[in-house]
Order: sequence, then structure tokens, then C-alpha cells
Amino acid sequence: MTLTNSRPATRRAGTFPAPDREPRPHRGRMGWVKTIEGLDPEARHQDILRITAGYEFPWDYQRSLEFALFRTYCVPSISELLARTGEFERRPQKRYDDTSLLMTELVEHGYDSERGRESLRNVNRMHGRYPIANDDMLYVLSTFAYDPIDWIDRYGWRRLHPHERLASFHFYRQVGIRMGIKDIPESYQDFARFKMDYERDRFVYSDDNHRIGTYTLRLFQSWYPSVLERPVAAAVYALVDARMSAAFGFPEGSPRVRAAAEAGLRARSAVVRALPKRRTSAGAADPGNRTYPGYPVGYRPRDLGTERVQTPSGT
Repeated sequence: MTLTNSRPATRRAGTFPAPDREPRPHRGRMGWVKTIEGLDPEARHQDILRITAGYEFPWDYQRSLEFALFRTYCVPSISELLARTGEFERRPQKRYDDTSLLMTELVEHGYDSERGRESLRNVNRMHGRYPIANDDMLYVLSTFAYDPIDWIDRYGWRRLHPHERLASFHFYRQVGIRMGIKDIPESYQDFARFKMDYERDRFVYSDDNHRIGTYTLRLFQSWYPSVLERPVAAAVYALVDARMSAAFGFPEGSPRVRAAAEAGLRARSAVVRALPKRRTSAGAADPGNRTYPGYPVGYRPRDLGTERVQTPSGT
């Protein structure tokens, strides 16, 4: 399938409508797809991505962002900085929760909403402490735009509509502009090409890659009973691609484990396909969050990413 932008992505920050807080689907299981079909993927990218992430694929979207972050640690310049800060060694769960919740705040409320602007200030504050190359920032942005698309196409209960793909590109392009990232490609294809070229050139093994990758693997294992540590590691090794395995210095994944893991993910999607469509968004709501229990009740985006976990600041 060939995607083309409806027009050049030349708009600047601050010119797009906020996402509809109460979007209405058409009738039937594919009702949200019919709604998306009627929305312009550039002008209404915030609405479309909110429907995709909050209504249609909330579980898949979160899992894909986990693997998107994991993917960025295959780059020595990125993993070296993370190793130097010590954040992954001391509190990997908190760093994961901060990043995940800040991104979902942007998707759920819109990047120009009060909560969205607050989230972006936090993101920019955290990045502003360190000298980070523009290309590294641009690459991380590209993983947020494209890795959910790849994940959902493989494991989601349906394939994405072309409007959803373009909306992801337009959304994260606007987020990148607000983060001060320069030279963001102006088309879906060019940004995807940047991502592929960057990974081809920058995914190489380093000790820091291995160290940060191992901390992250241990984090994934900590979410399950200790008896499942080895199966979780085997599943992660099987699901990452060969280029990632080499960059991390991980053992090659078992084809049998990969087949089993993918079969499990597709079986889950078959169950989801049979369920009624979701009518309330699951975005930015994580009451079981390990670092911020009950989120978002009692918390603001400014509470995320701080050196010390804040007590709930109220709404």
C-alpha cells in the first residue's frame, strides 16, 4: 500500500484543532474505522491517533511503545547517555513510567492542551539537561511514529487504515516541532526512510547497549512471577529482530518460541476482534501504575519525571 500525504506537511505548531473529547463511532464493530475514514489525516491527526491508541488498540499501543523505547537502546550514543545518568540502573521502572505516561498524556489530551503543554515542558526539561544530538532525538521520535504501526499490523485485531498511518506521522511531527527537533522530514515516506537508514548505520554493538538492554529485560521480567523469568527472557529474545539482537549482544531467539509468542498475540487479537467496540478511551489511565498508583487521579503531568516521586498534587 502506498501512502501519500493529502498535502505537504508545512503547517506550524499551534494550528491544529484539539482532539474531540467525546468522539462518536458509527454503528458496528468497524464503527471507529468508518469515523476515521471521514477525518482528514493531517488536519485531524489528533482525533485519529486518540481513537487508534485509546479506543481501538490501547493494549497494543502500550506494548508497541515499550518495544519502541527498547529499540532506541540499540544506538551506542543513546545507551551511553542512559548509562552515564544511571537512571536505568537505579530506577528503570520509574523512567519507563515517566516516558510512557508523558507520551500517552499527549495522545489523550492533545499536545496543545493544558496537560499536553505541561507534558512537553517536562519532556523538554528532562532532555535539556544533556547534550543530545538532533539525529538521536529525531530517531527516537520516529520510533514513536512507526513502531506502533508495525506492531499493530503484525499483532492487532485489524490492520490500520491509511488515515491512521498518516495521522501517526503528522502527530509526532508536530510533537517534534514543539520539542525543538530540527530537520523533521515533511512526508511519511521520507521520515520512514530516515528511520530505516539510521538503524542501518547506527545499530552496532556496544557494552552500554548490552548494559541498558539487560536492565530493561530485567524490568520486563519483574512484571511477572519469578518462576517466569526464563520464559520472559526467551520471549523477548525471540520477538526482537536480528539487528537488535546483535546490537544488544543478546542470544539469537528461538524460532519455536517466536512462533509460540506470535501465536499467543494473534490469539489475543482474535478475542478482541469478537468484543464490542470500546466506547470510552483507555488513554492516559493507568490506575495500576507501579510508580504513580491510581494515575491519573490526583496527579498532573508535572509530577512525572521529577527526581523524587511527588505526592499526588490534585486535579
